[in-house]
Amino acid sequence: MEIAISLMGGLGLFLYGMNLMGEALEKSAGTKLKKIIELLTSNIIMGVLVGMLVTAIIQSSSATTVMVVGFVNAGIMSLPQAAGVIMGANIGTTVTAQLVSFNLDGLAPVALGIGIVLYLFGNKPKIKHIAEILIGFGILFTGMEFMKDAVEPLKDFQGFTDLLVTFGTYPLLGLLLGLGITAIVQSSSASMGMLIALASEGIIPLSSALPILYGQNIGTCVTSLLSSIGTNKNAKRAAMMHLLFNIIGTIIFLVFLNGPVVSFVTSRDPGNVARQIANTHTLFNIISVLILLPFTKFVIKLAIKLVPDKSTDEDDDESKTVKYIDDRMIETPSIALANTIKETLRMGEKAKDSLNLAMEGVLESSNEKIEKSLKREKHINALQKIILNYLLKLSKAPLNEDSREILDVLFNTVNDIERVGDHAENIAELAKIAIETNVDFSVDGKTELKDMYNKVISTYTYALESMRTSNVDLACKVIKMEEQVDIMEKSCRANHMHRLNNNLCSIDNGVIYLDIITNLERISDHAVNIAQQVISQRLISN
Repeated sequence: MEIAISLMGGLGLFLYGMNLMGEALEKSAGTKLKKIIELLTSNIIMGVLVGMLVTAIIQSSSATTVMVVGFVNAGIMSLPQAAGVIMGANIGTTVTAQLVSFNLDGLAPVALGIGIVLYLFGNKPKIKHIAEILIGFGILFTGMEFMKDAVEPLKDFQGFTDLLVTFGTYPLLGLLLGLGITAIVQSSSASMGMLIALASEGIIPLSSALPILYGQNIGTCVTSLLSSIGTNKNAKRAAMMHLLFNIIGTIIFLVFLNGPVVSFVTSRDPGNVARQIANTHTLFNIISVLILLPFTKFVIKLAIKLVPDKSTDEDDDESKTVKYIDDRMIETPSIALANTIKETLRMGEKAKDSLNLAMEGVLESSNEKIEKSLKREKHINALQKIILNYLLKLSKAPLNEDSREILDVLFNTVNDIERVGDHAENIAELAKIAIETNVDFSVDGKTELKDMYNKVISTYTYALESMRTSNVDLACKVIKMEEQVDIMEKSCRANHMHRLNNNLCSIDNGVIYLDIITNLERISDHAVNIAQQVISQRLISN
């Protein structure tokens, strides 16, 4: 019981240290991580490199594959791209195993000491992030030392060592053990740490460790498979591809490559089983990727067969409320934030469409366009709730200071866009009243409405573009344009009073006319709010 408690304590420290280090690395990377993801193209090699880099930064292949499932579910990553990233993630995860296989226990107190001093006395966020990386590193190796100390007495238990030896004779048992442990702890790096701890104390031979290692590679797929529950068919296929890659790689190694790999790693590090296990883990993932890379299309086809199309699936972008955001992406907060900006801009375009349709309903007396505008407004309201809830979840994730500022800006921007949608709805309702009461605007009145509408829609369009490109000059232009809108509104009111005094329009016409220009002017005010947020904080880093 004492051994089990000590082992669990060491494992807890190991996992905490790994997560702390991964989060700090991600905060340090910040927008660079977003730029890495933007490198994704149809080139599968680039996908492999992206998967390696992202996993090396966030220290978790499970988090990377869960993020991939989210991207595919959102429809912004194709299956070939997902395949490349998943294979790259398998290579990237070997970094942790390589680290813990070295005897760096003496560095743990040093890293902790330096990290704590930097954290307590460092003022800049970057210094704090470096401190967290060092503290995470120190805790990880402290946890590793705890696990080694916990399992050390086991080498005196003949029954336990004999049990481990049987895994070399019956590889399937070792495979199932590795799969089960990794599925339970939800981290191949943690289960690999326990295996290396046993090897470091001379308790398990390489022949028995390898089947467990191969099982761990399959067990790590459980996380992505669980995350694909409730997703669309392509997201399920992405999770299935992860499983297929690892199962096929395991079969290849068990049947064909086990002997040559064992000979190579033992000759390279004779007598050091921990290093032999780590090197085998690295070779397993690199060689599996090299072998399977030319056959990616066949793996994708197999995944499609295993997860077939269903008539109930709806993958059309227009049928989705959201396109770019998914809860699974919160595993990598900086990437989730970048996609929230995209979703907010998409919401902004829908508000623009609603305004266009509403004004066309006014100018053309079109009930069809009025109904389309009102339908868009419902979609905008739904988007507002989803994005704000997503931002709330994201606010609890580890983000650097710059990202937190962007997140705060987005709360305000989403609300401004929703208000634009509300004003578009008001105009659509006014258009409906105008049709029902046979209101017909004068030629001059219609011309003035068109001119003001064109100026307002341009102001709002430039505001969205300044947000998309983080263009401060364009944002300043929006503010100047809004001043012109204010002048136009005053001019429209004065001209209306002139027409009213000369009996050129009725009071009923005037009420609707004035309400429309009021709503248009307020839309330009919200455009200015968006532009001012861009000026105060660049939403998208160059």
